[in-house]
Amino acid sequence: MAEREAAFSKSMEKSVLVGSFTVDGKVDDGEPLKAERYEIESVTKASDNLWIFTARVKYGKLDTKLPITVPMEWAGDTPMVTLTNASLPGLGEGFSARVLFYQDRYAGTWQHGAVGGHMFGKIERRK
Repeated sequence: MAEREAAFSKSMEKSVLVGSFTVDGKVDDGEPLKAERYEIESVTKASDNLWIFTARVKYGKLDTKLPITVPMEWAGDTPMVTLTNASLPGLGEGFSARVLFYQDRYAGTWQHGAVGGHMFGKIERRK
């Protein structure tokens, strides 16, 4: 595993993505952004560009820990999840995302069926 890959894996271990997301076409004048939280147990390289994010997923009535395999591309030292029209266990089909990770921040776009928007926040160490 390359040095940048090992560093990314280590930086994501027992981390939490804490941030906000938007929904395209929804204007919340004066309303706070919608909060999001992803608890990451580990991120490991499975093969060439496939990585396994083991994370606690809370979505609707679902609250479980899942290993989710996602394609990852690199722009220099910056990893980016590149999910396109994927099925996720227990969550359904039609998920797409482009999410960049740099230092202690993440940012990107998301899509689930006809609904999509932006997501962004901080990467924190779990206590």
